[in-house]
This record gives sequence, structure tokens and C-alpha cells, in this order.
Amino acid sequence: MIKFASLYSGSSGNCIFVGTDKTRILIDAGLSGVAIISALKSIGEDPANINGILVTHEHSDHIKGVGILSRKFDIPIYANIKTWEQMEPCIGNVKDKNIRIIEKETRKPHQCSLLEYVGESEEVEECTSYKSFEIGDIGIVCWPISHDAKEPVSYALYMDNMKISVATDMGYASDVVRDNLKGSDLLFIESNHDVEKLKKGRYPWSLKKRILSDVGHLSNEACASVVRECVCEGTKQVVLGHLSQENNFPHLAYNASKNMLDDIGCVIGRDMYLSVAKRDEVSDVILL
Repeated sequence: MIKFASLYSGSSGNCIFVGTDKTRILIDAGLSGVAIISALKSIGEDPANINGILVTHEHSDHIKGVGILSRKFDIPIYANIKTWEQMEPCIGNVKDKNIRIIEKETRKPHQCSLLEYVGESEEVEECTSYKSFEIGDIGIVCWPISHDAKEPVSYALYMDNMKISVATDMGYASDVVRDNLKGSDLLFIESNHDVEKLKKGRYPWSLKKRILSDVGHLSNEACASVVRECVCEGTKQVVLGHLSQENNFPHLAYNASKNMLDDIGCVIGRDMYLSVAKRDEVSDVILL
């Protein structure tokens, strides 16, 4: 059995739990250690049993509790080198044995699949991808996303012939993102803002431009387009996350994806499951 739970989701902090009978993982830990420990206990999980923390990028709402949890429970931290360099000064001392750098590998084009191409130029002689790795009985793949961080990534977790993908904090869904999300049994994806609400809101124009840019956040409509593609490919569980408190409402995010699904004749509750992650508390636990 696989257990999935969004412990917190939003600009005030993000943390996702994924676990099998043997292995338990957090994706990001962007709140206080106390808050994350309490959330884990509320879903029947002992924080001391966490086998690893996967970090998507170095922004504080994704790393605030990483160092605390690692020190308290001796948990390994997984991040690529550029993310680690940015987050290291912010999280305090961590044991060397708990620093796990996600490595890259470079191959000739004929050795690379479409999913592994970061660039699209025909002149590219080599392509770079991240090495897949395992934590316990969970296989892990990550890929680059577009966000205003040093080297942000999204993750897919493979276990018991199931695939769970987590994709947030991206200005747009590139072909690499869309291709890697295909085949997900459960998709957790950012539905950050309603474009019109953001444009008319009280944020300064510089911040609005940043959110709307290719290194900002995914809008409800852009998210819905990805959701539709994934459902057409067989995804049965979708959770919308990282909603803006200022520029979105849960019903706006939900309805944007619902309308896209209605267009292809998909009935929520019959053909698939759609929900919205909560900002300040644990969302529904999903068992696969």
C-alpha cells in the first residue's frame, strides 16, 4: 500500500509525505520542525521513520524545516548541487553522511530519450539529465523546471508499479515536464493563481510580472491544460496545490481543471479523483 498526503501547501510552506510499508519520504520541508512533526503524527507517521527529504529548490517555503528534521531524526537530504549550495547557509549544520547530492550525467544524443533533453537546439552534441536513484523500495526520477531558483526540479516516485509525480513552482509546463508527468497514477500539481485576480490584485507590478513570467508560477488555466493531458493518458488521482492565498481561491482552481475535464467527457468521481490541497493543515490522505 502507498500513502500520500499533502501536509502543507502554499507560499507559507510546503511539505508532502509519500510512504510505502518499508520507506517513507518527504518532498520539501518548508515549515518549522514542530509543525511538520505534528502533521506527520496526525496521519499516524513517526518522524523518526522518515528515510529521506527530497528538496525541489532552495526557497524558504520549501526548506525551512529541512535542517531541523535532519539533525533531530538523522534524516538524509537529497538535492542537486546548485540547490544544495544555495540552501546550505540557511539550514544550519547537517552531518556529512546526510548530504546526498543528486548527480547529473551527460550522454551523446543517440543515448538520450526525449525526456532527457534540456535543450532543443539541433546543434546540441550532448544532453544532460539527472541520474535516477532509490531510497528503500522507492525509485526516484527528477527533471528540470522553470522557476526563479538556481536549479529547481520536480520529482516522480515509482513504487509497487505505481507512479506519483509532484510538479510545483514552475512558470510554465515545458515539454520535458509534460512528458515526465505522463503515466502518473497520482499527480500533485501547482494551480497557483487566477490570472485576472492576480492582475487586478494589490501586488506591486514587479511581483505580478515575476509570477506571470516563465520563471514564476503556474496559473489555474495552465495547470488545467496539464491535468487534461495527464488524465487522457490514464491519471486517476489529481491534487491541485501551491495555491496563492492572495490571488486564488480553491473553487477557482478546482473549476478551471473541472471545466477542462468536462470538455473531454471526464466525470470527476467516476473517472478520476480531483481535490485541492489545504494551505495550513493536512489534506486528505490518499491510499493507492
